[in-house]
Amino acid sequence: MPDPDIDDRAHAHVLAIAKGLSETLAEAIARVGPLAIPPPPQQSVAERLCVEVVNQQLSVRAAAAIWSRVEAAAAGMGLTPWAFFVHEHDATLRACGLSGAKVRALQAIRAADEAGMLDATLAALPHVERSAILCRIKGVGPWTADMIGIFHYGDPDIWPLGDVAAVGCLRRLTGLTDTAAVAAAFAPYRSHLARYAWRIKDLPPSGTPVA
Repeated sequence: MPDPDIDDRAHAHVLAIAKGLSETLAEAIARVGPLAIPPPPQQSVAERLCVEVVNQQLSVRAAAAIWSRVEAAAAGMGLTPWAFFVHEHDATLRACGLSGAKVRALQAIRAADEAGMLDATLAALPHVERSAILCRIKGVGPWTADMIGIFHYGDPDIWPLGDVAAVGCLRRLTGLTDTAAVAAAFAPYRSHLARYAWRIKDLPPSGTPVA
């Protein structure tokens, strides 16, 4: 039975455009195959924003380690991480490995949520409008807003121009530097192109099966 989370139309579209653009890119996309798009693990956009702020400019492993320390520290006080994001816990959050700027950003996200900025109406907005709202929060920039659009709201057509990994991978595989122009050809599935770029970047050597 087909996996309902796999969008075969998106795969076919991205692969067809890639074939007309770069044989190297097309071969890499074909090797990865159709992508399963999992549902967002966080229930609220505020929670996802906090995770993405921690992820900023860090490897996945480093960010996960810091987030684990935050969860453990909060649990040790009988709190959730969300309840931890207030000024009285600044020193503890810093000890978990968060910079002062990230601590302030987490607190700003909590304040924005409490002020009603992060309610359900965001889901119905176009990405540009939603991004503008999110970027009003101190510490949230275009890259974070793009990650929220792709991974939390499941928007299929975002090219994260500020993502070094996705941009670098597309440049390497196409030999072209203007990735925004390249990605435009993949609309309305630019988010899928980004997901492929992230997967391709981590591919094992050619000839090794892809998990």
